[in-house]
Order: sequence, then C-alpha cells, then structure tokens
Amino acid sequence: MRKSILLTASFAALALALGGCQSSLTGDTYSRDEARQVQTVRMGTIQSLRPVKIEGTKTPIGAGAGAVVGGIGGSTVGHGRGSAVAAVIGAVAGGLLGAATEEGFTRTQGVEITVREDDGSMRAYVQEVQENEIFRVGDRVRIMSVNGTSRVAH
Repeated sequence: MRKSILLTASFAALALALGGCQSSLTGDTYSRDEARQVQTVRMGTIQSLRPVKIEGTKTPIGAGAGAVVGGIGGSTVGHGRGSAVAAVIGAVAGGLLGAATEEGFTRTQGVEITVREDDGSMRAYVQEVQENEIFRVGDRVRIMSVNGTSRVAH
C-alpha cells in the first residue's frame, strides 16, 4: 500500500515537472532578457504560409523523473536480487518513457511564414500558432528582431 502511494505521488510530480517546462514560442511572448531592448522593425508582405510542428523540449527533467518513477515501480516487483534487477529495468524504461512524454507534452503547432520584405529579400519565420492572430497570404506584417530572435505580427 505504501509503495503504491509513493508511486502515485511520483507520477504526480512527473506531470507537474513536465508542465512547468513548457515555454511559449508565440509572436507576442518575450523572454525577460528581450524586454526593454531596442528592436529592429522591418515591413513586408506574406508570400506563403505552411503549418509546421515545433518539437517539444528535451531536458533531463523528463528522463530523470521517469527514471525515478520507473525505478520505484520496478522495485515493487519480486524480492531481493530480483527486486533490484526490476528496479534497474524500471528506471531505464521509465527514463526513456519520461523523456518521450516530456517531448510530447511540450510539442506545439506552428506556422512557417514566408515574407517578402520591403527591401526585396525573402525570409521565412517560424512561430507558434496563436488563436487571436490569423495570417493570410498578402497581409502586410511587421518583423521585429531582437538579440537574434525574430517574430512576425500585424
């Protein structure tokens, strides 16, 4: 009974840890370092749009939490040496599953926006899809760049 409570608590901790890892890649989200920085603004016209997937984060947190949960779960199987072997197998399997779970939870839908800028250059920008902003081919947009990060907005 005690081990099942510990296992349940470990799964809850894994879910909370993975949920806290997600950061936003939308056009209206700025990092703390980007706030109050001078940005370069260019204008252009959208030439094409393409839906893309933005892969999720791959930090040691997902694998580590999964390994802990798997190790605890595996240790409940068998007795003595069998329990130790099951704990190791559970930790390895849990680590792999935890890493895959983190990546899946933090994966998001994005859009690749190809813009012909007013200077004639063509550039593509990828950002997370926002519910409140719809881009269409032919739209005039602003491209804001700061510290190597660019975003497209109306």
